[in-house]
Amino acid sequence: MNFPWKKFLKMVALIAIPVALQNLLTTTGSMIDTMMISSLGEREVGAVGLCAQFTSLMFSCYWGFVGGGMLFFSQFFGAGDDEGINRSYGLTLTFMMAVGFTFGILAHFFPGFIMSLYTDKTAIQEIGIEYLKVVGFAYPMQVFSMAMAALLRTTERVRIPLIGAIFSVSSNIFFNYCLIFGHFNMPALGVRGAAYATVIAAFINMIVVFTLAVLSKHKYIAAFRHHFRWSRESLKLYFIKCAPILCNELLIGVGFMITNIVLGRQSESAIAATAVFRTLEGFSISFFSGFSNAASVLVGKEVGAGNLKDAYARAIRLVYLCQLVIGIGCITLIAVHTPLLGGTMNLSGESFTICTGMLIIYSVAAFIRMGNWAQNDTFRSAGDAKYGTILEIAFQFAVVVPAVVLSGITFRLPFLIVFACSYIDEPIRYVLMQIHLYNGKWIKPVTPQGLEALEKGFR
Repeated sequence: MNFPWKKFLKMVALIAIPVALQNLLTTTGSMIDTMMISSLGEREVGAVGLCAQFTSLMFSCYWGFVGGGMLFFSQFFGAGDDEGINRSYGLTLTFMMAVGFTFGILAHFFPGFIMSLYTDKTAIQEIGIEYLKVVGFAYPMQVFSMAMAALLRTTERVRIPLIGAIFSVSSNIFFNYCLIFGHFNMPALGVRGAAYATVIAAFINMIVVFTLAVLSKHKYIAAFRHHFRWSRESLKLYFIKCAPILCNELLIGVGFMITNIVLGRQSESAIAATAVFRTLEGFSISFFSGFSNAASVLVGKEVGAGNLKDAYARAIRLVYLCQLVIGIGCITLIAVHTPLLGGTMNLSGESFTICTGMLIIYSVAAFIRMGNWAQNDTFRSAGDAKYGTILEIAFQFAVVVPAVVLSGITFRLPFLIVFACSYIDEPIRYVLMQIHLYNGKWIKPVTPQGLEALEKGFR
């Protein structure tokens, strides 16, 4: 059977490009934040970079619900089950908001404790405390926007989150300019001004996305009466499918936190370089994540509709397409790194050298790492949340965390060696994930149509 490449690529583009553009806009906003803050000094940019790692931990805690929710959204959407979509969205939103409010409270009331975890540099801690106290107010709004975006993307309304991102990033840049430096008769608040700008941008994004969804008569976003009609059976099924993803994201988040704690105890130049690197890393992930979202939607939808052969054929091709995209993104970053790091991000001397090394290491590792990510997203959307989870958690705590801690704390090896240790598990996992991809055992439907097709076989 000839694969319909033209139709396939068109479907991928319709989902992937708006999502990639949205993420690229957000990353651009983060880069401009970093540029503005870097003009204040290396300590300031390092402090805000460490605060971003706390935000990343929040992301890990709620992303399990996003991944689980998208599994249900896409399969129920493929089956035309409106009640199933509303019910799973209500569950997803409830748990995500609990995470958002928890992290908001921690950031506002316990910023000193948080900063003491991520670095032992007192001057950097003080700057981070000032930032976290304010930015914590943005967390619940950011999480709510992410829940809406996940639902909109899986129900093929990808343009609405993109428009929200345009308004959010534009307002964030404007208020950063005003509140960091005191332009247009506004107070010059420095790092605290950047935090206020983030809060304002989060509010604008939330309002724009919700309003556009309602005005476009989206059937699910505002169907509040249908969001909380949960039964014992639906709760059980939701947690059975979500539990592996939740454990994966939470434990991987803890593993990343340990890595960041080790990196945060290096030199101030290394901390500043890491903050800039994380921003640039977001650019490559921006391109990739759009295609990864496409993989989740296009595979999950076909599994839910019972078209299992099509789901399998799409999955194989989407994984390699995702790797091609991340490869292009990394090559581009390497090609422009000198003017980007030196001219745009104001790095020089040791911090410039360290950040350049990080980009080179990442570019090699990311091609494999994002292949693993794409495969895991594909498995999850098709109903198999266990395989990738078990592999990632096992390798993270048996290989990566010990290697990072030993190299960075015990043996005090050069920073770039410590950084490279955070990727040493990726090649082995890639081989194991490829075997699982081709055997097709990851196709595990949750809809009647999909289960019926699975009983008949699809190979």
